[in-house]
Amino acid sequence: MAVPPAYSDLGKSARDVFNKGYGFGMVKLEFKTKSSSGVEFTATGTSNTDTGKASGNLETKYKFKDYGLSFTQKWNTDNTLGTEVSMEDQLIEGLKVALDTTFVPNTGKKGGKLKTSYKRDYVNLGCNIDIDLSGPTICGWAVLGYEGWLAGYQMAFDTPVPDMFSKGNKRM
Repeated sequence: MAVPPAYSDLGKSARDVFNKGYGFGMVKLEFKTKSSSGVEFTATGTSNTDTGKASGNLETKYKFKDYGLSFTQKWNTDNTLGTEVSMEDQLIEGLKVALDTTFVPNTGKKGGKLKTSYKRDYVNLGCNIDIDLSGPTICGWAVLGYEGWLAGYQMAFDTPVPDMFSKGNKRM
């Protein structure tokens, strides 16, 4: 049995039939390249033909394969800067730990997420902690797979509101 997909990817292929490649009123462009030193560059642009609004993203990624480390930096036309540092298969096989941060220079707004996921045969588990000064939000999910059947559950817990699950979803 292969590793089941993450909860957010359940039903993705069915959604892609209707959402991917059908940009009515949208023009999309994506460019990817890799330098000789191993740095990956991705530039994307989108233009809405109805409103005339355009947006773009630039992403660079460098991997230290020997250490399982990956560094990703992002910048978009909303002037949001993002950095993600992740480590995979180093502490435990199948475990990925990442710190994802954002910064908006115009407003000084900062944000961060601690992301974890664990993938093995028959199971895919994950937990994200949204680091916020008013109190973190904890999101968790689990997907189990057996003989082609998948079952998943996702929940979110808002720590400023004790004993309050703000979201709970299940899929089969």
